[in-house]
Amino acid sequence: MSSPTRRLTVAQALVRFLSVQYTERDGVRQRLIAGTWGIFGHGNVAGLGQALLEAGEDAMPYHQGRNEQAMVHAAVGYARQLDRLSAQAVTTSIGPGATNLVTGAALATVNRLPVLLLPGDSFATRAADPLLQQLEHPVEADLTVNDTLRPVSRWFDRVTRPEALIPAALHAMRVLADPVETGAVTLALPQDVQAEAYDWPEEFFAERIWRVRRPAPDPAELAAAARAIERAARPLIVAGGGVHHSGAEDALRALVDATGIPVASTQAGKGSLRHDHPADVGGIGNTGTAVCDDLARAADLVIGVGTRYTDFTTASNTLFQNPDVRFVNLNIAAFDAHKLAASSLVADARTGLDALTEALAGHRVDAGYEAEYRAGKERWERVVAAAYRGDDDAVPTQTQVLGALDAVVGDDDVVINAAGSLPGDLHKLWRARGRRQYHLEYGYSCMGYEIPAAIGVQQATPDTPVWALVGDGTYLMMPTEIVTAVQEGLPVNLLLIQNHGYASIGGLSESVGGERFGTAYRYRAADGTFSGDPLPVDLAANAGSLGMDVLRATTVRELRDALATARASDRPTCVYVETDTATATAPPAEAWWDVPVAATASREAAVRAREEYERQVAARRRHL
Repeated sequence: MSSPTRRLTVAQALVRFLSVQYTERDGVRQRLIAGTWGIFGHGNVAGLGQALLEAGEDAMPYHQGRNEQAMVHAAVGYARQLDRLSAQAVTTSIGPGATNLVTGAALATVNRLPVLLLPGDSFATRAADPLLQQLEHPVEADLTVNDTLRPVSRWFDRVTRPEALIPAALHAMRVLADPVETGAVTLALPQDVQAEAYDWPEEFFAERIWRVRRPAPDPAELAAAARAIERAARPLIVAGGGVHHSGAEDALRALVDATGIPVASTQAGKGSLRHDHPADVGGIGNTGTAVCDDLARAADLVIGVGTRYTDFTTASNTLFQNPDVRFVNLNIAAFDAHKLAASSLVADARTGLDALTEALAGHRVDAGYEAEYRAGKERWERVVAAAYRGDDDAVPTQTQVLGALDAVVGDDDVVINAAGSLPGDLHKLWRARGRRQYHLEYGYSCMGYEIPAAIGVQQATPDTPVWALVGDGTYLMMPTEIVTAVQEGLPVNLLLIQNHGYASIGGLSESVGGERFGTAYRYRAADGTFSGDPLPVDLAANAGSLGMDVLRATTVRELRDALATARASDRPTCVYVETDTATATAPPAEAWWDVPVAATASREAAVRAREEYERQVAARRRHL
């Protein structure tokens, strides 16, 4: 007897399949694909566009975007806010719509965050060849622009026949739901195949639950890790994004309360402990705190939890200077657990931390070590207070802008940033109060991420105040999704900081002998350089023209009042402030970052920078 079937197009079948996929962790079930972002063109309008229309909002909510890259950013923000247990899909036409996905896909994969990409593709039948926007290759006839997504996807398939969708869709869900494998997943969909009908087995549309595992540590690895910690005189925990993804904050706090080991945080891991926990010593690495980096230099054991050790965290392998330093890495991915020649503990972060707490029962670091890092934490708190403090009637510096925001936000607010000079100031200074409050995308550090990500976070947690912190350089990259926030009635808050250029890269350029070349937003001067008056752009007026309510602030007091008004609003609101860039209130970098400097140069600034570079690079270590 034949099994029952249902006749649908490939696109209709895919949408129906996605609507009944779920994740489950700790007994909680969520939609795996909770909605689909889309911009339609000839490559998907009659396929996935028609399928989404036919399915209806209950089966598959549709979200209209303005830029394909931004749609991926919104989906990434959504997935991060929900601990990677629920994700969104993004559909585009062929050609530029598809290639616009590449940056967003790279960001998702670098950060290990799930997003399903559904770009249209050229005809599988080659009935029309070449068609509009098709890239022809003289020796690879099956190559399309969608192949640019292969290196930035965790899994890629091109569905060239209807029946091929069944294994492709199942594999896609497996990767999206796997905390080790997850990232961008691409199903390239030729536009003729999208519209082709097929008799699908009903079993394909049965509800499926993808259980998100919490693997426990191997007993031998656990015992070795516990021994290493017990023998260490100056251990330091480095908390990464895996702590948040696993929901392991309580487990981390229990371990720290029992053992007294201090906790440093990466950009992704900040907030793993509340800022006022006595063992929280703040950010680590190039953008870290003085107390944290001093502890890192002297640590004899570094315990990485859910971190992948980027060069900002390790200060380009110059930070951990104790000649006897060793590493223990707790990570769900063996790939990351083995970094820095570590003793690996391959496990879910929460499960592994619980096991470590039990294995270390009765063990505590020396009281003198606790007193040392607590005193260092108190000293740094005075640095933070000084950076935040400003005359109420003065133009605020950038750190005073953060101080004003700190005075307004609640424990559950989410603060989003990704690029520019803000990540360094935030990592050093922000007082994270909740597990998801500090939302820094610093794996790819992608300008333009903040506004669409704020939309995704707002969709994921509608009652949460969300702040996108954006400088003028980032704003000009991608303000388009303001229109989406307005259209959907999402009350995201945009804190728009005007400092007339690429402030972060300007500072970096100066430090490496580049003399801030090409980093200021100014008119050309008589000598041909961009050193004239600031450009007369009005970014606040631009945000208003896209539909946002706009509040302008010129002083610290006005800024604080505007931020409070924005937080209370139920409308998308922009708070615009021009900062004082002449007064330095940000603490300097406490560790190095390797940006190679010209080995030969005639300009004095580059010559001096090279001398400093050679001095710093001499401290680099290979941890073997």
